[in-house]
Amino acid sequence: MIQLLRRFLRPYGRALIVIVLLLFLQAVGNLYLPTLNADIINNGVVTGNIRNIIVTGAIMLAVTLLLGICSIIAVYYSARTAMRFGRDVRASMFKKVQSFSLHEVNEFGTPSLITRNTNDVQQVQMLVLMGLTMMVLAPLTAIGGIFLAVRLNLQLSALLLIIIPLMAVVIGSLMVKAVPLFRSMQLKIDRINEVLRENLAGIRVIRAFVRTAHEEARFEVANDDLTDTSLRVARLFALMLPALMLIMNASSVAIVWFGGHLINNGDMQIGDLTAFLQYIVQILFAVMMAVMMFVMVPRAAASAERIQQILGTNPSIADTASADLDTDGETARKSPRPGRIEFRDVEFRYPGAQDPVLERISFTLEPGQTTAIVGGTGSGKTTLVNLIPRLYDVSDGSILLDGIDLRDQRQAQVWQEMALVPQKSFLFSGTVRSNILFGDANASDEQIWDALRVAQAEPFVTKLAEQLDSTVDQGGANLSGGQRQRLSIARALVRRAPILILDDSFSALDYATDARLRSALARESRNRTVVIVAQRVSSILDADKIIVLDEGLIVGIGTHAELMDTCPTYQEIVNSQLSADGVA
Repeated sequence: MIQLLRRFLRPYGRALIVIVLLLFLQAVGNLYLPTLNADIINNGVVTGNIRNIIVTGAIMLAVTLLLGICSIIAVYYSARTAMRFGRDVRASMFKKVQSFSLHEVNEFGTPSLITRNTNDVQQVQMLVLMGLTMMVLAPLTAIGGIFLAVRLNLQLSALLLIIIPLMAVVIGSLMVKAVPLFRSMQLKIDRINEVLRENLAGIRVIRAFVRTAHEEARFEVANDDLTDTSLRVARLFALMLPALMLIMNASSVAIVWFGGHLINNGDMQIGDLTAFLQYIVQILFAVMMAVMMFVMVPRAAASAERIQQILGTNPSIADTASADLDTDGETARKSPRPGRIEFRDVEFRYPGAQDPVLERISFTLEPGQTTAIVGGTGSGKTTLVNLIPRLYDVSDGSILLDGIDLRDQRQAQVWQEMALVPQKSFLFSGTVRSNILFGDANASDEQIWDALRVAQAEPFVTKLAEQLDSTVDQGGANLSGGQRQRLSIARALVRRAPILILDDSFSALDYATDARLRSALARESRNRTVVIVAQRVSSILDADKIIVLDEGLIVGIGTHAELMDTCPTYQEIVNSQLSADGVA
């Protein structure tokens, strides 16, 4: 946690200095007031000196006013610094997660990443806010109070040798038990987020299979687990505060008892006893303030550890020092017809897996050609196309883009060359226009309509109440599956990238729409490298090249006619769809 605080509070060094100075003045003022109070009693009330009472009282009012001003300014700067600290940590985490490959995202899990960037950051942010006031003020008050109390009366100060260690034992014993519980709480918050996210994402499946009661029971288990842990923490601190108050009240009684005997023997003035009692109360309150901080520290420390795990993770896919760059930082490759992709003896296995998903994959994709990839379920089609934009890196072999290994090129430049329509169409909350502009922020309305026309989305968009400005819910929840697919294709087309990857992007379309889309796409993509992953053979009959996968191996490459003569696997796929698609 120290490392995290040091890193993100360093830019606010000046504000921290101002806060410390203001809190120092506040601590000095608080410690000065009992001295003034003792002077009023000893030299004013006891002697009947009215002038002393008025003058000293006026000084006390001035000090109190100064304390109020210092406190307001200190709280303002503390709150501003803490909020900016939280903002910077969240931004840094978001940027880091953006650099993660799919491997890191899957390793941490989406619910955990969300919790770490919200709840965990909030816990550390609150610690910073409280720490900039209490953590600075408490030790100043405690140390100053002990010094002044000893100076007033050494005999009574001996009680501190009992009081402070006793409080330390109470606090320490509870902290030892609380720290593991706080770590456990954060994990259980992750679990609740995971169950809730799955429930919301799969609500149609849950209702279709009448599993609502099952999901409620699953959430109840996770919810009760978190509640039980929270109650165990609450019980610990429910014991702490009464124990500390008991120590404080017993200390006050002991001071008054022994102080009364000292006054009776003439060894102490009544004003000094009053001041001493106030110093002891300030010392004990400072300790209680520190306790309040320590209540927050274990949970914040657990959260900081989880944040550091994100910030300290190096992405498995990153730009290397050997990336081929020119003086402007752009990839130096220059190709008259960009978009040539070559697979050279590629092998890929998921992290921790024993068997490869793909092996001995070699082929070339040329600009101006449409290449289709077909195969049975689990044959590795989506995995293969995910290697092209480096969503994963190959385990062995190499993939060359325009003659240069993908690993020797900047990721941003590689992505700039590609437009991807993923297997599961995803739209962002906003409008139809904002979703299409996600492909090219500078696209004109004419270009947007052209892309919609090619993607066969123009008919339904023109029927929407506000057309391009019609609202799209998160994930495109207010649209049908076919509409989402067509908008996703339009978003990719408006990008006008040299490489277009369509991962099973026609599955929700009817046959007539599929045919119109393929015809329009053929005209639109004459100079592009087009890669189509398809389940329906009818979608790829006219492809220049068809690659057939079976259990991670290429078992056939050629045109439809060639594969019908030479590839049994392809023949089996075609024959299984013959009656439905009318493929000959």
